[in-house]
Amino acid sequence: MRIGELARRSGVSERSLRYYETQGLLRAERTPGGQRQYGEWAVDRVVRVQALYAAGLNSKKIAQLLPCMRDADGGPSEKATPQLVTELTTERDRINRMITDLVRSREVLDEAITTASAGMETSAASAVPALR
Repeated sequence: MRIGELARRSGVSERSLRYYETQGLLRAERTPGGQRQYGEWAVDRVVRVQALYAAGLNSKKIAQLLPCMRDADGGPSEKATPQLVTELTTERDRINRMITDLVRSREVLDEAITTASAGMETSAASAVPALR
């Protein structure tokens, strides 16, 4: 598939796909005319790269990690190193701390919303003139 189709199917801009290629996160074959050509595997790869970016990893870390992950072919990882596993464990721990902090923030907001809503109900009730 060409870059436009990969962009459409993965939901990622063509510009981002070119960037992924320069960072070693994605590879393309070239047609005789010089156009990029991707296999079906590329959609899964791009989705995986997006998920890793969303998790807060940078392109250098993602480039180290991708060879250790199973693509659509389910092939085993042969390039993991103890250092990479340690770094990924650290990243996972960071993400877990962020999740804990976000849950705590959501709880504070829920409490504020409940309190504010109760205050609005009280104000609305006192603003309505009594029926005689």
